[in-house]
Order: sequence, then structure tokens, then C-alpha cells
Amino acid sequence: MNELVSRVAENVGITPDVAEKAIGMMLGFLQREADDGAVARMIEAIPGAPELVAQFNGEGEGSGGLLGGLMASFGGGVMALGQQLMSQGLGMGEITALAKETIAVAREHAGDEVVDTVVASVPGLSQFV
Repeated sequence: MNELVSRVAENVGITPDVAEKAIGMMLGFLQREADDGAVARMIEAIPGAPELVAQFNGEGEGSGGLLGGLMASFGGGVMALGQQLMSQGLGMGEITALAKETIAVAREHAGDEVVDTVVASVPGLSQFV
């Protein structure tokens, strides 16, 4: 298990398996939605992150049911991701803590400038991180 998964699991209070899947889903979402260059630099800078994205990138897609589909169709991006994470058993507090912890690790490895570009390029993301 890598540092990112261990840290998120411990600080958010979730199992490493759930943390691993949730981080992969979140980073996969960012890879699809955020500024291409910045998000690629951020993911590459975090040890183990490219593997998590490769493993869980599509996980949960389309599993949000009607509500998730509606949110996605109205450009609900962040909301649709939240729905996918809730379908994995996470509550809003855990999702917010997951996002904050993952972004904190990203800042340590990729730097503030890169992470700020990623966050600013996804509408609505800044309120969660």
C-alpha cells in the first residue's frame, strides 16, 4: 500500500481498500475534467497515483443511477463524482476529508501552482478542497 492510500485511510477513517478505490475514482475524475497538462503533472508527481487511476478510473461510472445520470447530463461533474463515491459507502464528511487529504498530498508532491491550476479548472471543486 502506498503513502497516499495509507494517509487517506488513516486520516479519513476508512479502510485502505475503500481509500484506494475512492482516490483512484477521484483522480480519474480529475484526469477527465481538469486542465490536461496540470492534472497529468500532478498525477505523475504523486507516488502510486498513476496506478490508482489506471485501476479505478472508470469505476463507478454510470452507477449513479438516474440521479447520477441527471447530474452528469447537466454538467454536475463534482456532484456526479460525489454520487459515485456515496455509492461506495462514503458520507459527505468522508468525501470532503478524502478530497482535502488527497489535495494536500498532491500539493506536497506536485506543488501549489500545479494543484491550484487543477482545482481552478474544475467548476465547483474549490468548495470541497
